[in-house]
Amino acid sequence: MSFTYSGLKTAIQNYMDNTESTFTSTLDTFIQQAENRVFNSIELNVFRKNVTGTATSGNQYLATPSDYISPLSLSVLDSSSNYTFLLLKHPSFMRNYTQAASTTGVPKYYAQFDDDTFILGPTPNANLTFELHYLYQPASLTTTGDSGTTWVSKNAPDLLLYGSLVEASIFMKQDPSETALFEQRFQENLIRLTTLMEGRATRDENRFDRQRVMTTPPQQQ
Repeated sequence: MSFTYSGLKTAIQNYMDNTESTFTSTLDTFIQQAENRVFNSIELNVFRKNVTGTATSGNQYLATPSDYISPLSLSVLDSSSNYTFLLLKHPSFMRNYTQAASTTGVPKYYAQFDDDTFILGPTPNANLTFELHYLYQPASLTTTGDSGTTWVSKNAPDLLLYGSLVEASIFMKQDPSETALFEQRFQENLIRLTTLMEGRATRDENRFDRQRVMTTPPQQQ
């Protein structure tokens, strides 16, 4: 099973038995709130992206992509396309390390200067190519059109559904026990996806054999 944008909206209305106009006009908000919870709860490969860019000689600042959230790695490429990874530091370290912006060389460190910019240390001594591996939040299902899908709506549809139902239940001011049922189902599906993507998807049988999990609780002595 997977959800299109239209299909998820219909499912929410069916589960909540509510087609009132104020409720239906808020469906996008429920979906986006659920997507944000998923994004902030689990690290998926689909939330990762790579870009390359050029830092200008003599300029200690490097712009971040418009959809940038947080860094995973930043590396500088030499003329032979060999990678050297920079170490992430605090801006105060950068200011102490290169107190004069005129101190140039191949950067060894970087820091988040503001929402849109990295600061490099030392200042690049040439026009250098950098590769940034970073975390970003993919476009919401609500932007894809009625037949559109996203990775989460295709691969974790129940997670997205129950996350949306939690928000819809709160909006409708349902009994807390009803909301708690949806929250429980959301958490169950979140655990399954976490086990898959942060567990099984990060190891292979060639090195680790099969993943071993406890199927029965240990006996008390």
